[in-house]
Amino acid sequence: MFQKININILDRMSYLEKLDTSDRTDGTSRLDRLRQIPAETGKFLALMAAMAPDGTIVEIGTSAGYSTLWLSLSCHDNNRKIRTFEIMEDKIKLARETFHLAGVEDVIELIEGDAKKLLGEVKKITFCFLDAEKEDYISYYDIILPKMVSGGILIADNVISHQEALEPFVKMAQNDCRVDALVVPIGKGELICNKI
Repeated sequence: MFQKININILDRMSYLEKLDTSDRTDGTSRLDRLRQIPAETGKFLALMAAMAPDGTIVEIGTSAGYSTLWLSLSCHDNNRKIRTFEIMEDKIKLARETFHLAGVEDVIELIEGDAKKLLGEVKKITFCFLDAEKEDYISYYDIILPKMVSGGILIADNVISHQEALEPFVKMAQNDCRVDALVVPIGKGELICNKI
């Protein structure tokens, strides 16, 4: 999967990595920044998604599409599609550009709007990457988990970098008898939940 990433995806990843680095140093406001994952987290997501059982792959929080590009690698290998949700218009425009230039539109469905309102019709979720506003993690979890297949994987980002804000969410998941949950110190900290 990683040995055969096409040049269009690599070029767009490189562009977004530079843009993200610039955003973090030039005074761009928190909401306007890309706030994307590091490459090591992207590889981790792709591997985990590739090992998930049959079903629907979901991403909450597309931003410019960087993490979606990593997930698209597993989709090409497993003949799957990703449904990715984004609410901010400027990020939607940038993500559409990303998917077009990277040539991955065939495996990605970008859904515009609030995922909390739009997830109702999504069924048999096998993998979910949650990277949205931190105060909404519990709400998303409550919507997503009942829709997940047995063996499905939910990964939530930033649980170490935003430890204080996400501590109630992490404790809730770790005490949920429907999942096995573990915090993994990759990137900014990932909570992995495997549905029993």
